[in-house]
Amino acid sequence: MQTRKLGKTGLEVSAIGLGCMGLSYGYGPATDKASGIELIRAAFERGVTFFDTAECYGPFVNEELVGEALAPFRDQVVIATKFGFKDGDSKNTQDSRPERIRAVAEASLKRLKTDRIDLFYQHRVDKNVPMEDVAGTVKDLIREGKVKHFGLSEAGEQSIRRAHAVQPVAALQSEYSLWWREPEERILPTLEELGIGLVPFSPLGKGFLTGAINERTTFDKTDFRSVVPRFSEENRKANAGLVELLGRIAEGKGATRAQIALAWLLARKPWIVPIPGTTKLHRLDENVGAAAFELTADDLARIEAALREVEIAGDRYPAQWQNRVDR
Repeated sequence: MQTRKLGKTGLEVSAIGLGCMGLSYGYGPATDKASGIELIRAAFERGVTFFDTAECYGPFVNEELVGEALAPFRDQVVIATKFGFKDGDSKNTQDSRPERIRAVAEASLKRLKTDRIDLFYQHRVDKNVPMEDVAGTVKDLIREGKVKHFGLSEAGEQSIRRAHAVQPVAALQSEYSLWWREPEERILPTLEELGIGLVPFSPLGKGFLTGAINERTTFDKTDFRSVVPRFSEENRKANAGLVELLGRIAEGKGATRAQIALAWLLARKPWIVPIPGTTKLHRLDENVGAAAFELTADDLARIEAALREVEIAGDRYPAQWQNRVDR
């Protein structure tokens, strides 16, 4: 697989990474440990060198899974993890106090079975802690050799600028896909100006863009999509037009919907690295295969024209999560 560089700090990763959250958390019952390890190692065998986790996925168990799975080839991969929630639980409020960041780093190093965190993200902006203090703490951790690169997740333009002024930001992780394009307005130009990479999470619209979900799909009570407005039965039906459109484009290219959605992201900018997640080997093969598809300027123009005819329905977060969105 080809590689890409995130930011100007020398962080090089596979063009497509693996989001590991869903193996332990968020999308229904967790995958058993043996299957999770098998999938992560299969990704490495297929050329994936970029693996994403966080202390709050589980909490904690996803980092342990990733650490064990990648231990045999630790020096050949890039591991990204995150700090930012009180007690490491995403149900709690944000907590990016310097002492908390340091505590998370030490705990994550142990769970990941490693001596350094390749990319350490602030999971969500903490409005109670100055961004300069956050960036300064990570800068100290980098100086100490415990962290290699600094990242932000779902941060707004001003937060990005303030952080970058203290410690160069290698990557911003944010939702970005064919059905969530808000970052194009202000975030992408800011990243391009500052030389920061973008790591889109949910590049397949939390599974919706694959065509595997329709208005009849039911979600487990532990699947967070069950509370996301965009995944209400009514909105899934309303958004079916986007899936149909992707299907027509994919058929013409001999690809799948997922591959077109990922290839579209790769074609946007050379510093974009999507991290689709999956629990299934055949989906892993499908996602990794997207790196081989090149969309031409004509393809992109056709997709753009078709997208203008599709109106996406439903908010991407429930109302109670809106306070976590940094503007």
